[in-house]
Amino acid sequence: MPSEIGAVHTNGDGGLNYLNNGHGLRSWLLTKDHKRIAILYLITVSIFFVIGGVFALLIRINLLSPSGLFEPDTYNRLFTAHGVIMVFFFLVPAVPAILGNFLLPIMIGAKDLAFPKINLLSWYCYIVGACFGLVAIIAGGVDTGWTFYTPYSTSFSNSNVLLVGIGIFIVGFSSILTGLNFIVTVHTMRAPGMTWFRLPLFIWAHYATALVIMLATPVLAITVALMAIERVAHVGIFDPSMGGDPVLFQHMFWFYSHPAVYIMVLPAMGVVSELIANMSRKNIFGYKFVAMSSLAIAVFGFLVWGHHLFVSTQSVYLGLIFSFLSYAVAIPSAIKVFNWTATLFKGSISYDTPMLYGLGFIGLFLIGGMTGLFTAALGLDVHITDTYFVIAHFHYVMVGGSLMGFLGGLHLWWGKMTGRNYPEYWARAAAVIQFVGFNLTFFPQFLLGYLGMPRRYASYPPEFQLLHVLSTAGATILGIGMLMTISYFIWSLKNGTRATPNPWGASGLEWHTSSPPPTENFLTTPIVTWEAYEFAPMETMDVLGYPGEPHTPAQPVHSEHGTED
Repeated sequence: MPSEIGAVHTNGDGGLNYLNNGHGLRSWLLTKDHKRIAILYLITVSIFFVIGGVFALLIRINLLSPSGLFEPDTYNRLFTAHGVIMVFFFLVPAVPAILGNFLLPIMIGAKDLAFPKINLLSWYCYIVGACFGLVAIIAGGVDTGWTFYTPYSTSFSNSNVLLVGIGIFIVGFSSILTGLNFIVTVHTMRAPGMTWFRLPLFIWAHYATALVIMLATPVLAITVALMAIERVAHVGIFDPSMGGDPVLFQHMFWFYSHPAVYIMVLPAMGVVSELIANMSRKNIFGYKFVAMSSLAIAVFGFLVWGHHLFVSTQSVYLGLIFSFLSYAVAIPSAIKVFNWTATLFKGSISYDTPMLYGLGFIGLFLIGGMTGLFTAALGLDVHITDTYFVIAHFHYVMVGGSLMGFLGGLHLWWGKMTGRNYPEYWARAAAVIQFVGFNLTFFPQFLLGYLGMPRRYASYPPEFQLLHVLSTAGATILGIGMLMTISYFIWSLKNGTRATPNPWGASGLEWHTSSPPPTENFLTTPIVTWEAYEFAPMETMDVLGYPGEPHTPAQPVHSEHGTED
């Protein structure tokens, strides 16, 4: 197999590629190229990540002293802004909209997504919706928390609930359009020979995520719309004083929001599968089990929302069922972790930066998953509901998992996306600093929650101060690590060495086109004759359009993964 498919005249040293095929702002804002749209998402989602991170640091600064720095109402608006931005404008779109958009068509040998114009529309929906949220925050913010529990959000709060609700409603359409595009593309645009069980596990994870997005996100849109109707028209839907039921809101909200956890984590799991296989140069252990576990997580994800309502008016018998199902959803997640670990066993492991993030994901997700069993237990959940234990748990799963997966994928494919390499030494240092900072931030919160510290409080008894100070110190270290990452990525765009087509010696189709890829990804349609993660000699592979080309043997993975400019 040739080392590149269609990259002969399109490499990064002045040749034509998707980055320089069209200049000016207009060529970007009206682009229908999935790779350029991914870059647009990368820029905008990163901006919102920084804004959400600033709010997180303000929260931690407030909690340095028991009496707090800000007024309680200001504190309410701070943690609501942090939650809304991070959940709806960063965690949900980060991996699918950026890495999924860029890689999904290339990985299956397609020229683009099935509906390029709809893909661009999804980015505009994201921008418009996120701007509504940003305007609401600038205009004074929202004090309801990111869960918008009723009747407070419908009848009592005098903050900008409607503006944020409209923003989330519009951003939801962005997710739906992206999910629709992914599903149709995987079904109809796979290259010849790319059978379902030759798909990279990244694709399986995004396919399962797209199913969850399509089925769950409309429920969120309906919930937000009903909240707006009650707030504006005073129709009794959730407010008991008008004949409504506030628990109904919780059922509807968590029917979306629990599967939404998997919208955030499943794509990251797909990234980790790629990291583990390619950085240990081994066929993934139990490929079909890992692929099917993505679908199983998607299905079980819809059956566990009730464990968020153990302390509501839900019956004990219903609680028992949701408790059992919540334990059951751990099984497919455990299958993934077991198979990743088995893949690493006796692998030729490279500890470059992407692998550090992959290992970090496994460690953080294990802690998050294991503590999830605590929240799934009926009796124990009564003790830890609405405490810092829950905050620590979902940050380990949602933020630790998604962020580690996102950054691991961004480092793995950065050269492919930009044509430039990042400085490996600084990247490794940043990865270690972030891992230490993350654990120092959130592990003390498990102890705080177990000892009884409630969430959403601007002040607290003095005996909790030491753990809060440790948590704030961890957040500062984590922030420094993130600043390092942002800085060297920006630096690399101009000063980084040129990326080679396949610096990791990996086996996926994306590594057999140039870095950055040409506009249509490949000059000739690839024919896939090898299995996913087949690290056997590449002489066994064949590609249409290159008969008789000299074959390039698989290269070992090196730490120095670039060529000099």
